[in-house]
Amino acid sequence: MSRTFVGAGLALTAALAAAPASASPAQHTPAAHAAASPAQHASVGQDAFTFAVIGDVPYGAAARAAFPGQIQQMNEDDLRFVAHVGDIKDGSSECSDAYFAAVRSALDTFEHPLVYTPGDNEWVDCHRTNNGAYDPLERLATVREVFFPVPGKTLGATMPVRSQAALGLPENVAFRHNRVAFAVVNVQGSNNSLQPWTGRGLSEPTTAQLAEVEHRTAAVVEQLRTTFAEARQRHDRAVVVLTQADMFDPSQLAAAQADPAAVSGFRAIVAALAEEANRFDGPVYLVNGDSHAYAADAPLAAGSPWLGVYGTPAADDLRRVTVDGAANATGYLRFTVAPNAAGTDDVLEWEAVPFAS
Repeated sequence: MSRTFVGAGLALTAALAAAPASASPAQHTPAAHAAASPAQHASVGQDAFTFAVIGDVPYGAAARAAFPGQIQQMNEDDLRFVAHVGDIKDGSSECSDAYFAAVRSALDTFEHPLVYTPGDNEWVDCHRTNNGAYDPLERLATVREVFFPVPGKTLGATMPVRSQAALGLPENVAFRHNRVAFAVVNVQGSNNSLQPWTGRGLSEPTTAQLAEVEHRTAAVVEQLRTTFAEARQRHDRAVVVLTQADMFDPSQLAAAQADPAAVSGFRAIVAALAEEANRFDGPVYLVNGDSHAYAADAPLAAGSPWLGVYGTPAADDLRRVTVDGAANATGYLRFTVAPNAAGTDDVLEWEAVPFAS
């Protein structure tokens, strides 16, 4: 696969611009996929479509000021929807109601459907002193109230989705376009929220914390199982899973090999992904943020060191894409879904689109 870079203002709302502060993108496309402007890219095939993914943005005052212009640029692209894979703030700034409201106002300017899954910076890590020493579970409840007020509908231009609101997780959603099944699930960094809330003076996970992790993990596994079962029944061409946590962060591999408990919060989810990917007759794409650096790999392919960490069988058809974030969030990944007439080996192609400013 070759690398292709695609070229393509506004200030954020006053509240967001006033909120407290705290490498270039890569992409993976076939060599034949030439660079194109958003307008040119619209003609991708009668039943093909495109969508964009961003994550770990906006981080800091400069990013907050640039965010409205970046949204406008995505509005001008020919996209079926945009996905934000979590972390709407950096990890060293306050998790305030005012900040959440300001980001929500910015996200409301999306003219495409916006599918958002929470990141750890807006709830899991809010126990930190410089985040306000909040109760993370209270912040999670607030995130759900602010960003998921109408279960079953996206932000931005409304698109119907099936949610797990009945289980208390309106952020977990599923939908389908042109025989591609999408599952968006709340999986978090900090070992899926198992790390102690040291900012609140705790050295061990609390009973309520453990209960939340258990309930949310079970719901995520259920969402994955249901999505794959329906995809097999409908003979879908591919499954795409979007989430915040990088469960295969290369910078954490050595630590995970030395102590597999460091990723214990992901184990049931990875096991479900591996099993379902092996049962599904087509490619499976896991798209995540969290680690801030673009990557595209097959994390559970035969010979991968992650197989030993998680104790799963090889899943060669699972492909992982990490989107750039934080200081690297200089563009968005535009995914193109091939038309139905295409083969099943490469249902998705993707390329980085740099922000204009």
